[in-house]
Amino acid sequence: SAPSPPTSFLHSSKMSEVENAFRKFAIYGDTSASGNDMTGKNFSKMCKECGVMDGKAVTSTDIDIVFNKVKTKGARTITFAEFQQAMKELCGKRFKGKSPEEALQAVYGLIEGKEPGSAGATKATKVGGVERLTDTSKYTGSHKERFDESGKGKGLAGRQDLAENSGYVGAYKGAGTYDRTH
Repeated sequence: SAPSPPTSFLHSSKMSEVENAFRKFAIYGDTSASGNDMTGKNFSKMCKECGVMDGKAVTSTDIDIVFNKVKTKGARTITFAEFQQAMKELCGKRFKGKSPEEALQAVYGLIEGKEPGSAGATKATKVGGVERLTDTSKYTGSHKERFDESGKGKGLAGRQDLAENSGYVGAYKGAGTYDRTH
């Protein structure tokens, strides 16, 4: 078997990849962030998207607990060093049965080279809800009056109350019968 790489290896190429990912997630959603420290929100986003948090062995609660454990008292963010500490805490949970060193490498393996995906954050979707909302054939009430069969808007004609001003409620069946019965 090949000798395991010296730990200095972990802190050279692999760490820069992980640190890159850390910085990208650290500035996510915050234009003023330096990338040197990460909020709890972005920390859990990173853990989610990189697969550190799997919802079974590692849940969002675990992520929050570890975050609060490693951060400086009173601080709202963690540094990269504290982040590494957090990963040491989490890797044992995530990769049970591996040695701490192996588990840590596995966790870093999940993270390196990753960047925050905006999972459906701003992409315009025409799926599900939107389809239904823009399908004029499903409109009811006064809204359906505003479109013709092809779904093209009728403009002002569809918007104006085209009811005659006879004083009767629209669609009243007995309109104009008052005088005949009295």
